[in-house]
Amino acid sequence: MKIAFSPCPNDTFVFHALVHGLVPGAPEFEVTYADIDITNNWAAAGEGPEVLKISYAALPWVLEDYALLPTGGALGRGCGPLVLTKNEIANPAELAGKRVAVPSERSTAYLLFRLWAAQNIPGGNLDIVVMPFHEIMPAVRDGAIDAGLVIHEARFTYQNYGLSLQTDLGSWWESDTGLPIPLGAIIARRSLDAASLTKWIRASVEYAWANPELSQTYVMEHAQEMSPDVAKQHIALYVNEFSASLGASGYAAIESLLGRAMKEGLVPAFDLAKLRA
Repeated sequence: MKIAFSPCPNDTFVFHALVHGLVPGAPEFEVTYADIDITNNWAAAGEGPEVLKISYAALPWVLEDYALLPTGGALGRGCGPLVLTKNEIANPAELAGKRVAVPSERSTAYLLFRLWAAQNIPGGNLDIVVMPFHEIMPAVRDGAIDAGLVIHEARFTYQNYGLSLQTDLGSWWESDTGLPIPLGAIIARRSLDAASLTKWIRASVEYAWANPELSQTYVMEHAQEMSPDVAKQHIALYVNEFSASLGASGYAAIESLLGRAMKEGLVPAFDLAKLRA
């Protein structure tokens, strides 16, 4: 069976046991490592492996062909995207009309940013520029753009660029909804046995927690020059109770995010019931 997920530490930690034949009864998995923007596009086109890690924000485009699995993904608290500026900006309304770089327009980070902007920036008026993630902080530092939306390990490293935190969108979301932030989803083609896949992936998560040292070499091989300490912080943030099972609050968070995004016209209309079907 073919599977695609990112080389980020949380994904390699979660799937280490599954792709190394350490989950009893699971088939052999062939892995493709790909950025989430790539897997989002594969899923939307109905292409690529049978099982993929995509952004929750991309679900409205793919639910006819793929089922959301309730395990293996990334939701959490205290792990949201950040809005960064070169100089401190106390009032987000000052960003009206400014150039803001985002890593993707089909991501949870982007949906959170647009939902926040609708509440905090007059008319939500922004000049959005899509830019590769690794270029955003240098561009903000150099004044090429006015603000940047960053994710993942950037929350640990943005100070190295001399940047200021304007808003922590995770904190905003949690205070606004009381719910965790939906980040990365695991989906599988609807022709597959979702129950078995869920069981195998959950077993892989539990194996990783029980034997964290066994995945360390694999994690660091794919950690993109990240230090071991940052990789551990990354795993601690993004691999949590929701990685084992979405649960009631996990589903509520996904439905809240995508329901709000539908109302704002940020995603196509779809039946929220398909998230659980």
